[in-house]
Amino acid sequence: MAERNEINFQFLAEQNVDMICMVGLDLVMNYVSPSCHRILGWTPEEMCGKGPDAFVLPEDLPVVAAAHERLLVHGVDESPTTIRMRRKDGTFAWMDINARIAKDRESDEVNGIVITMRDATERKLQEEELETLAFRDSLTGLANRRSFDQVLEREWRRTLREGGQMSLILLDIDHFKQFNDQYGHIFGDDCLRAVAYAVRGAVGRATDVVARYGGEEIAIILSGTDSDGAIAVAENVRASVEALRLPHKGNLASEWVTASLGVATALARHGGTMKMPESLLLAADSALYKAKHEGRNRIAASHLLASQGELSQE
Repeated sequence: MAERNEINFQFLAEQNVDMICMVGLDLVMNYVSPSCHRILGWTPEEMCGKGPDAFVLPEDLPVVAAAHERLLVHGVDESPTTIRMRRKDGTFAWMDINARIAKDRESDEVNGIVITMRDATERKLQEEELETLAFRDSLTGLANRRSFDQVLEREWRRTLREGGQMSLILLDIDHFKQFNDQYGHIFGDDCLRAVAYAVRGAVGRATDVVARYGGEEIAIILSGTDSDGAIAVAENVRASVEALRLPHKGNLASEWVTASLGVATALARHGGTMKMPESLLLAADSALYKAKHEGRNRIAASHLLASQGELSQE
């Protein structure tokens, strides 16, 4: 009877498009269905006798251990576990895994674990693409307003918590309406893309966030950056935009496309009165207005003291 069950199991496994494995309680594979070759490039013989650490990416081994523990307690892991497994060619595949304890029908003794693995790589890539689209501006490739708001809130809280400082730069392309009126919106979009690329390259640190704030405005969040550091970044950005040498006859500040920038720096101190990240935005916006009022293609800066007691008051 046991032999017949084993034959039936193997027949069904070999007809299945998913990978089906029989493993011991130590997770060493005793049987792997032939579909492993199509999905991962390994033959069943290459996979049998090995445990998860031979194929699962090290970062995902704790996920496997947690699922194994749940399985031993409940006998079945109802929710799929998604992990990354190494293909033979060196790439990896996302795999959805379901598992259940296998028992001998006659003795009711546990004789292993049956694991079903389904290739989820295409689904995960689609999810990652959708997530990227949700947080990226489609025109410039910069972070969008939604992403900006989340990062600003996070960095503001970190600044308060650590008693540190952060800076925000708001950039506005000078006389951009006149540029669109003279050259058309298609060239206007090209101009925005070129400026966005120049700004991203001029900022430098990968940890700093450059976002399209709205229209022709770009925002730059500089974590852990004091006023002098932020002004230096802003000047580098301003010069990089002007260095594009994009003609702009409607720009009263220059014959080229230029930008005005407002810099605001928040210092978290006990006794500070400014609360919420909107305070930093208002300060940067006021500085930007000053830069425009003073002739454009320039930088203006402001400072504010943020209240360290803000977090404790929530």
